[in-house]
Amino acid sequence: MKKDDLILISVDDHISEPADMFDAHVPAKYKDQAPRVILEEGGIQQWYYGDLRGRNMGLNAVAGKPREMYNIDASSYDEMRPGCFNVDERVRDMNAGGQLAGLNFPNWVGFSGQVLNQGPDRDLNLIMIKAYNDWHVDEWCGAYPGRFIPCGILPLFDVEEAAKEIRRLADKGCHAVTFSENPEALSMPSIHTDYWHPLLNAASDNNTVLACHVGSSSRMPMFSSDAPPSVGMSASSMMSMYSFLDLVWAEFYDKFPNLKFSLTEGDVGWIPYFLWRSEHVLNRHSGWTQAKFPEGYSGPIDVFKKHIYTCFISDKVGVKNMEWFNEDHLFWESDFPHSDSNWPFAPEDVIETMGHLSDNTINKITHENAMKAYSFDPFKHIPKEQARAGYLRSQATDVDVVTHVGHQASQRDRDAWARMTAFAASQSSDAEITGRATTLGKTGQ
Repeated sequence: MKKDDLILISVDDHISEPADMFDAHVPAKYKDQAPRVILEEGGIQQWYYGDLRGRNMGLNAVAGKPREMYNIDASSYDEMRPGCFNVDERVRDMNAGGQLAGLNFPNWVGFSGQVLNQGPDRDLNLIMIKAYNDWHVDEWCGAYPGRFIPCGILPLFDVEEAAKEIRRLADKGCHAVTFSENPEALSMPSIHTDYWHPLLNAASDNNTVLACHVGSSSRMPMFSSDAPPSVGMSASSMMSMYSFLDLVWAEFYDKFPNLKFSLTEGDVGWIPYFLWRSEHVLNRHSGWTQAKFPEGYSGPIDVFKKHIYTCFISDKVGVKNMEWFNEDHLFWESDFPHSDSNWPFAPEDVIETMGHLSDNTINKITHENAMKAYSFDPFKHIPKEQARAGYLRSQATDVDVVTHVGHQASQRDRDAWARMTAFAASQSSDAEITGRATTLGKTGQ
């Protein structure tokens, strides 16, 4: 296949949400309690929800910058390209990168909406979560039909309300929601308890994908406290490995036959090994582990191939081991505007990574699987020939793909990384204790 003939739909992009996003969606009586952007010391713009500080926008908004200008610490809107937060400019950037459409995860609220879930007033949290979703579906995605797969966030603190929100979003045409890669790490019940069954049932019944994005547990893998930053960055997929094993051994699929999870931004090259290892454990240890699978399932590989979606940006390992995957459940992602994104060179990289595969398989991975999984049909709005990478790029020859704003990386960024990893470590420790207590309370053990 030629790069210009590709149709690219990314199942993982992000929004650095604009400062006015809540203005039209929060009822008047609650506007003074809505999240807002505050100018902190040092000229940093940062989202706050009450006293809760949002997730920063450092590496989350570096598209088009040279690597010497990748900053960890929070940034400001004038230090990122407008396509990070302005939907009109985002579509121009997508055209310049030859990308037809994308599913956009949140940034400042956390990848599973943690910040809006952690406010002290549950009723207010629910109002703000719905306002976020209405902005995302109606305003951001609605501005350019056929260019965005909508993805909502949920009130995970109340599973019945979360199930209602899945149904409300599905009625709006949104069939993807964020879900934590490890709810217990957020001081919620374990994925293996029946607490989540109303949510799982709603997702299964409404063809809604539960997207488990890396980092959606606010937890990081544990390494030496003084490990160089490259250690943690190299381990960016490890939380997806934990989620993967939780999900392939979960015992609820007989109750929710249409349930689908996605493991997002975790790459896929490691999956064949853990599938092999899981089957090995089934064969060697099931006498005492008493693993349970629905009728007709032979083991973890069956669960994986029926219920779990995976994606990658530029993983050269996974596509060399295609026999381990269900090629109908494998997706491409761009990760714009994050630091791992290969924007604006995705068409070139896709051919380099997947060029040895058949055109049929490439089409599945680059767009057909996403269309089916997320009930998304861009061709209702865009002729297929105008959806190809070459045509889209021809419409964006005036887009400067180099980002000229920002500042050089410095010790400040390494210090910020140290603070973030220390915080994540403390959260892991606290969440482990609290999560166990919560789970024991829910299961009655």
